[in-house]
Amino acid sequence: MREWVELSSKGIQALAVTVIVISMTFGSLRFLVHLSRQVTDPFRAYKELIGRSLLLSLEFLVAADVIRTVLLDLTAKGVGILGALVLIRTFLSWSVVVEIEGHWPWQPAAVAAESKPLEDKDASQPGYRSVGRIDPPEHRSVEVAVLAPTFDSDISRSPQRP
Repeated sequence: MREWVELSSKGIQALAVTVIVISMTFGSLRFLVHLSRQVTDPFRAYKELIGRSLLLSLEFLVAADVIRTVLLDLTAKGVGILGALVLIRTFLSWSVVVEIEGHWPWQPAAVAAESKPLEDKDASQPGYRSVGRIDPPEHRSVEVAVLAPTFDSDISRSPQRP
């Protein structure tokens, strides 16, 4: 039984490493293809793919540690080490989520509310709060007046004053 638990724990750890290696390889190749095709914001897609694969890998590593500790090393020292590992990996996961999404994992509703138009202020004045992106208004028009420059044929003549 002990061998199976150890083997399953190592298998889950190997799966985590495999996910990271495959994601890095695939993501890097996709990033290079997107760069050559001039896709809009290829770095953002690359960063999201790598971040998601790291999150998945961290979950696998936590699962492997829990299996090994609970089934093989259920001592105070083993549980303490497991707690420290879970705490560190949780912090890493939160850091990756903040890097990918731009807000804390527990804030999706607040961020979505901030990016919507402000209707409680003045309805005639649409306002927008931006959280890392621009929320454009419904209509966008710009009028530009172009004035043609006038040149005097005699440059040496000074302007006349009234």
